[in-house]
Formats: sequence, structure tokens, C-alpha cells
Amino acid sequence: MRKDSKIYVAGHQGLVGSAIVRTLEKKGFKNLVLRTRKELDLMDQKKVADFFKKEKLEYVFLAAAKVGGIMANKTYPAQFIHENLVIESNIIDNAYRSNVKKLLFLGSSCIYPKLAPQPIKEKYLLTGELEPTNHTYAVAKIAGIIMCQSYNKQYGINFISVMPTNLYGQNDNFDLENSHVLPALIRKFHEAKISNAGEVTVWGTGSPKREFLHVDDLAEACLYLMQKYNNPEIVNIGTGTDISIKALAEKIKSVVEYNGKITWDKTKPDGTPRKLLDVSKLRKLGWEHKISLEDGLETTYRWFKNNYYKK
Repeated sequence: MRKDSKIYVAGHQGLVGSAIVRTLEKKGFKNLVLRTRKELDLMDQKKVADFFKKEKLEYVFLAAAKVGGIMANKTYPAQFIHENLVIESNIIDNAYRSNVKKLLFLGSSCIYPKLAPQPIKEKYLLTGELEPTNHTYAVAKIAGIIMCQSYNKQYGINFISVMPTNLYGQNDNFDLENSHVLPALIRKFHEAKISNAGEVTVWGTGSPKREFLHVDDLAEACLYLMQKYNNPEIVNIGTGTDISIKALAEKIKSVVEYNGKITWDKTKPDGTPRKLLDVSKLRKLGWEHKISLEDGLETTYRWFKNNYYKK
């Protein structure tokens, strides 16, 4: 990519998309095409087709998606599969039809089999049953990956797909009803601190283990792969290390400086027992993460207080 290449970041206001925009701008890419949901409805096939025809884009980062935690996936399964299928189909097809040079599709580590061997290698995709709590989201994301691979095979184009691990950072979703575990814990501990609550209740047993990658690291990896990787096979993006939810809760409690106790609601689901990505392929390609979990939690909590929860 040249510094003046015309680059479209779909979903630029979300956690991943906003990080990709920040990284591109920091690296000197100046010709970015950005559209809010109000300006361009990605569910509208005709509007998306007209947009691609008009803009004559060169590169696309497909970060637009309907995402959420266990409760959101459980409550809105039809919306998760429908919206994600329509959005990715509209963008991938029109990127091909308008001669986009390269597209990067954001998959997710949660679409691997629930009981995949650990750490999870790229080849484990579609080798077992999916996690029931996010089944429809996973099916939609898998379809997006296969769509990119199919278009590459039939039309000889260069659309790549990446598999990020659990993400966090600036512009995350901190809504307690539909957020992921890390931002939900940040908000819970913060609210407990300012209200002087004696305890914080956390879902599950605390035993599942998860890998967490700061979204700014993900954005750096996406840009790196967009510039250097030209293969239809997926690439995992992560840190290669994981932590139990119990240990994560203790770390966040410390960062927030909350002095109460943690209570575990064992009647609530844990989700997948463990999810750690094998990142050996990414490291062989020449990229490793830079932001530690401790530093990432500090900066994320600071952003949360200054931008999301001003009380």
C-alpha cells in the first residue's frame, strides 16, 4: 500500500475499526474513506454497491460486524447471523466487483470448535462442534472466511482473513448487558468502587482461561499482514499466553483500586473452558505483540474513566 492509497475501513467507529484508523493515520496513510452507519447502511445492498462504484477503493479493512458477549448472543441469535452475513456479503462481493486490490476480513477466535486442542492452530477451524453460546455469530464469521477464499479461488483475487483473539482497549463496549468479559469487569469494579459496594458478583466459576490482545496491537498486525501476507489461509493474531478469568478479575480489581470482595455466581455459564491461539505462524511472518496485559488494562481503564464513564 502507498501512503496515498484509497483505503476503506468498514466499521471505523467500533473497537477494531477505530484502532485500524488510528494506526493508519499514525503511519502516514492520508486517503482514508470512512462512513458512519447513518451515512452508509451496510445492510443495504444497493447503497453498498453504489458506494463502491463511486469511490473506486483500492484496499478494504472489513471490521464492521455485530458483536457482543454471551448474553447478547443468547438473546439475539437471529440478528447476529443475519446482520453479519448480509454485511460481509455486501462488502466482499462489491469489493470484488469494483476491483479492490486487497481486502482484509476480520474473523474471530471464538469461531473455532469449543473443545479444540490448545493452543488452537489455524487448521482446527471446522473440525468440531462450536460453542453454543455464540453459535450463530460463529457460523456467520466462518461464512465470511470461506467467501473470501472462494472468491480468491474463482476470481484470482487477493482477499485475506485473520483470526484475532479476545480484544480490549479504547472504544470498547462497556455495556453490562452485551459486552465481553474484560470491559464488563472494568465497569463493574469501577461502579462498585464509586458506590462503596462491598462486593462484585462475576459470572461463572472463574476457571476458564482466555487470551487478551490490546486492540492497538491487533491494528498493527492487520496493517502488517495487509502489506506482507498474500495467502487465502487464515492467520491467528494473539499473544500466545492466556490467563484465568479469576486472575483477570483480580488484576482489574487492582487497577481500579477496588477494595471489596469478588463473589462468583456459579449458576451462570462459563463458556468455552479455554481459548488460546497458536501464533507461531504469525511470528514466522515476522510480527509479535508489544503491549503487556498490565499496561493495556491501565490505559483502557484510564480511557474508560475519561471518555465513557464520567461520574
